[in-house]
Amino acid sequence: MRYYLVAGEASGDLHGANLMKALKIQDPDAEFRFYGGDKMKGEGGVLKKHYAEMAFMGFTEVLLNLRTILKNMKACKADVLEYNPDALILIDFPGFNLKIAEFAKENGIRVCYYISPKVWAWNQKRVLKIKRIVDKLFCILPFEVDFYKGWGMEVDYVGNPLLDAIAQFTPDPAFKNTYGLNDKIIALLPGSRKQEIERLLPDMLSVTDRFPDYQFVVAAAPNFDEHYYKQFISSENVTLVFERTYDLLNVATAAIVASGTATLETALFHIPQVVVYRGGTISVAIARMLVKIRFISLVNLIMDRKVVTELIQEDCNTKNISEELNLILIGEGRQKMLSDYEELSSKMGTAGASERTAKLIVSYLNIA
Repeated sequence: MRYYLVAGEASGDLHGANLMKALKIQDPDAEFRFYGGDKMKGEGGVLKKHYAEMAFMGFTEVLLNLRTILKNMKACKADVLEYNPDALILIDFPGFNLKIAEFAKENGIRVCYYISPKVWAWNQKRVLKIKRIVDKLFCILPFEVDFYKGWGMEVDYVGNPLLDAIAQFTPDPAFKNTYGLNDKIIALLPGSRKQEIERLLPDMLSVTDRFPDYQFVVAAAPNFDEHYYKQFISSENVTLVFERTYDLLNVATAAIVASGTATLETALFHIPQVVVYRGGTISVAIARMLVKIRFISLVNLIMDRKVVTELIQEDCNTKNISEELNLILIGEGRQKMLSDYEELSSKMGTAGASERTAKLIVSYLNIA
């Protein structure tokens, strides 16, 4: 069968690649065409557009880049229609993908949505639209099943694909020697998008002088080069690593992490963390009016209580980051977070989300 996948971010590229791998097992004749990244490209098929050309965060940034977004959307719709897949598989990225889903549904193409849009966070009535335009919805967060049930929608909970990625990870025993690292490492995960890197990395790096006994290591995104990151770095106690985030988390003592998927990855590696977020002033003001959730990090959302500290906007500063780091490097604060991580891991279940989703998709297509 022919599958068209759309992923608009680095995390979607990772999950899309794992899903493609699982689909090839369930359907040996699978053919792929997609918007995604290098990991999906590694699974074969035709990459039509790289996510690096598509990711814009925040209300203001979307407005400023609206012409590019609309151009990408128009091109994607035309390509989906031309390819006429047996199924369109959309991976997160709701602002873009829900428009593509609506178009596909209007044109008789079956729509599967992997990794539910976060409609529980704001504008919950979008569920009614999802019910109308999505044929099969696969959720990766435990609380989403009850949320959708409250709106009269049956969904499939498949577990979290991060567990798949982590289960497949094999630590490199030479990692620390390769980069000249010691045993006291603070990982910095500033995200993969230009806007968040430029807003968060300076704040993250501002604490390096306060922790002279620790090495700071930046998990750099592959869509930027070393020269780009060097403009933010003034301390000699900072190292860059590209595409080695899991190796870094595997040896880190603690981490400062941009709000997003990486907060959950860090927790599943049992690394105490401080979560940070900075958006455009207008974007954050709008979000504070619309968002209906108490937390922004996946860790706290899944646990439904504060496990990790979230430093948002003006609270994201040198003083606060330093204080929170001190609390989790040693002592009771660190032990409490590690204990909470054990409970989180239990809630998350086991690996196999990609395989479960692939089986459900192929079964649905064979019956439909």
